[in-house]
Amino acid sequence: MPIPPAGLRRIDQLLSACGYCSRREAKEWVKRGWVMVDGVVAKSAEDRVDAAKVVVEGEPLDHPDGLLVLFHKPVGTICTHEDEEGPTIYGLLPERWKDRNPPVSSVGRLDKDTSGVLVLTDDGALVQKWTAPRHHVPKVYEVGLDRDPSPDWIPLFASGTFKMLGETKPCAPAKLELVGPCAARLELTEGRFHQVKRMFGAVGAVVTTLHRSRFGPYELGDLAPGAWKLLPPEAVAT
Repeated sequence: MPIPPAGLRRIDQLLSACGYCSRREAKEWVKRGWVMVDGVVAKSAEDRVDAAKVVVEGEPLDHPDGLLVLFHKPVGTICTHEDEEGPTIYGLLPERWKDRNPPVSSVGRLDKDTSGVLVLTDDGALVQKWTAPRHHVPKVYEVGLDRDPSPDWIPLFASGTFKMLGETKPCAPAKLELVGPCAARLELTEGRFHQVKRMFGAVGAVVTTLHRSRFGPYELGDLAPGAWKLLPPEAVAT
């Protein structure tokens, strides 16, 4: 039997990875004539094919090479695949994406009452890269406070010696800007639990609103809350 060219993948693997059906169900999809390869009805779910030449129910495969998505998380949604605690971010994405294998996941999380930039992908290696502390991916937050921010906080947050309540390890240096009454902008390179709220809490301020305006090189632009757009595969945060 000839060895298939590199890069070819089995039809059942492709359908499962893209969220159409299970590998077992793929046999029935092929049997029913729902899958075509290069304009010809597929013969076997085990055939190895070029994903770019596969059509399912008249449409090209849904991103067979993986997903990289910029998403504007709205307030009131949670970053989990379980919906027991309320609406999830995944309920705002295409239904088929819920069944992709590997699953689509957010790079890090934002709290339920926090809005802003999220990057979503089904590439686990990218998730690990962007969330690993050693990569120091910058994140910018627009912060509403219950009091006017103090200029004294700027050198304190930038010192590299500032500690949150209950912590023994200092926070990495953070850049704080005072942008108006009861408003500040904070740039972090860490992602500790509730870090923004806890940093301001440690200096006697309560965060009333929180919006992440940038993650690495990614900003929302005119992307509306709950909306998303695809990023090119080569667009990788550093």
